[in-house]
Amino acid sequence: MLLGEDFLRQTEIERKFLVAGDGWRGKGKAERFRQGYIARTQNRTVRVRVAGGRGILNIKLRGNGITRNEFEYEIPLEEACELLKSLDPREVIEKTRHTFNELGKIWEVDEFEGANSGLIIAEIELDSEDELFDKPAWLGKEVSHVSRYFNAELSRQPYSAWSDEDKRRGT
Repeated sequence: MLLGEDFLRQTEIERKFLVAGDGWRGKGKAERFRQGYIARTQNRTVRVRVAGGRGILNIKLRGNGITRNEFEYEIPLEEACELLKSLDPREVIEKTRHTFNELGKIWEVDEFEGANSGLIIAEIELDSEDELFDKPAWLGKEVSHVSRYFNAELSRQPYSAWSDEDKRRGT
């Protein structure tokens, strides 16, 4: 979440799950995202995103476990669009994010489009890695530690290129 006028620095503790049912549909607000990675290494990513009429530059530093440092900067929309145009179109991720409160927590469900069509991932941000939370009935297998489900990896190896067996196993 982008706060303040200049940038936001936060510690992100996020868990990711495959979605196993439709019980989330029709909840909360939906927002379309286009994003791509202008730099990535094993320990960091730099992403540009267009969403809600805004341009956002995001830097994530890999930490231990599911905890990462994250920095976000709002940038002019025109510059964000220009950065996205500079990327290979096959590496640009398009998705609709559905954000809503369920069982006392904010959930974000990303419904991917294009080369990642068919993939739906739910995310929850927590205050600590060991925080307990109630899991909705529509939640499937946890994939927090499976890097191929990270957006940076999906931009390189989209869901449509996975084998049917990998899709079934969720690995």
